[in-house]
Amino acid sequence: MTTVAWFHPFSGIAGDMALASLLDAGADRHAVLAALGALPAPEGITVEAVQRCGIGATRVIVPDEPDHHHRPYASVRALLDAAELPERVRQRAAAVFERLAIVEGKIHGVEPDDVEFHEVGSLDAIVDVVGTCAALEDLGIDEVRSAPVAVGTGTVRGSHGILPNPAPAVVALLAMAGAPSHGVDVPMELTTPTGAALLAALASGFGPMPAMTVHAVGYGAGTRDLDGRPNVVQVVIGTAAPAVPLASPGQPVRLLEVNVDDTTGEVLAHTVNALLAAGAHDAWVTPIVMKKGRPAFTVSVLADPVLAPELAARLCAETGSLGVRGRTIERWPRAREEGVVDVDGMLVRIKIGAGRVKVEHDDAVAAARRLDLPLREVMARAEAAADRTR
Repeated sequence: MTTVAWFHPFSGIAGDMALASLLDAGADRHAVLAALGALPAPEGITVEAVQRCGIGATRVIVPDEPDHHHRPYASVRALLDAAELPERVRQRAAAVFERLAIVEGKIHGVEPDDVEFHEVGSLDAIVDVVGTCAALEDLGIDEVRSAPVAVGTGTVRGSHGILPNPAPAVVALLAMAGAPSHGVDVPMELTTPTGAALLAALASGFGPMPAMTVHAVGYGAGTRDLDGRPNVVQVVIGTAAPAVPLASPGQPVRLLEVNVDDTTGEVLAHTVNALLAAGAHDAWVTPIVMKKGRPAFTVSVLADPVLAPELAARLCAETGSLGVRGRTIERWPRAREEGVVDVDGMLVRIKIGAGRVKVEHDDAVAAARRLDLPLREVMARAEAAADRTR
């Protein structure tokens, strides 16, 4: 039986929130703290019960590291290698910091091994990552999945000064994982680089809660109490349901559609991309003929019911339509895994399903341009690299 942890970052996710949610869901506090004892963790880590907009949640408080100095990625990796941790805890934590090093290296134009971690190299960030991986181990989690990730607006302050929100590292991490995300009108950092790295490295897929028998639910609280929005991340723990035949009830989704006859192809292409970026399962355009023989298009969106109102508003805003129609249908998505392969130094995202590997087209195009190779060759190399990892 596969035990699954499904994170729902509807108000974003940070490292301390992920750890707190798993403790709230039943991870043994003493076992997690014992694992953290293998690190040079600061003393005085506290766990407390709090309320966020009426939701009871757990908050983890890690004391600030005095006189914190930036840590190179190599130092963090050595620290994890030297710590007496369960092997899966070490592997998961190492994967999180490897993702961080890759994106930070790309942002700053250096090799991953030469990356100097700033905020994510502090002891509290290391505690958040290792603690989360230890809590997953204590709960016996075999697979991590996540819903679309919420991000805030405005700017945030980092070690390099004022940065756009979401921060460049957050955007790069979510893009690397192929994680759907959407902005909410909250002028604060809802998703941090540590939170994004945990999902990017550990989540095998993104979307609605998978079919499972639920055993527990937990809520991990952020520091601030937001007006009208619980500043928590939800995690649902359960046993994956066995595959069911197509005749059984499927996953409910909303099909939203508009007809437009005064919009250019460029605008329609942008609309499809905007809808997918906002968390749609799928979006497409179909040519039609309207009354009086007018050529037109139907823009269709497949949406999680929770995101349907937001995507309907986005659909109208992008196309200029004065209304939208919709209906609830069912779908039966097949199991797939998401990952990243290396093609001559270029990272290319892939999806692996039963008997099939699908290469992310945009990544393959970017790699083909950078490597001066035919697109077909890049895709073949990516598929071969994926086959070697299966």
